[in-house]
Amino acid sequence: MNPAICAAPEREEPVPPTDPEQPEPALTFSDVASFAPGPSGMSSEPSGWAIVRRPVNLIAEAGPVSRTGSLLGRPVEVAFTPVGYEWLASTGERLVADSAGRSWRELGSPELSSTETSLRFERAGRSTVTLTVHYAAEYRFAGSAWRGIPGTLAIEAGSQQFLVGSFDTVLTDGDCRANPSGPGC
Repeated sequence: MNPAICAAPEREEPVPPTDPEQPEPALTFSDVASFAPGPSGMSSEPSGWAIVRRPVNLIAEAGPVSRTGSLLGRPVEVAFTPVGYEWLASTGERLVADSAGRSWRELGSPELSSTETSLRFERAGRSTVTLTVHYAAEYRFAGSAWRGIPGTLAIEAGSQQFLVGSFDTVLTDGDCRANPSGPGC
């Protein structure tokens, strides 16, 4: 009697693959918060002052931002693209645009002309304008295909103070310094 002949062969347990294909998780903005762009900034024409009811040309200094790092134990790349701009004045004026804006020179426009990113102050005084940039985001793990994150991420990008004044135009007959008693002086 040979026990090796009568014994049933032992079953081997299946061996899991050494590198299982894991599905990529769907990310949200809260998942990528540590990758978010920081404040960017803004400029204006004219710089720091305005005339009541005349356009101030606002320009956002924000562009695409890419960050790399590790998330959920995997290498990840996150890309943010500006898709909207919102300027809000402390005096209540508000401007929302799809464009970051461009200078009057770049647009070939005269100074104090309206642009897509013009804001008009309604009264004289001081006002602080705050820019918020709205970003769309997408990500990929270890070189996989890019996947979008639903919604947008609002980042306060900076602020600028304005002194807003009014003016009156006066027609004169010549130089008022040379002839202070002339018509209109």
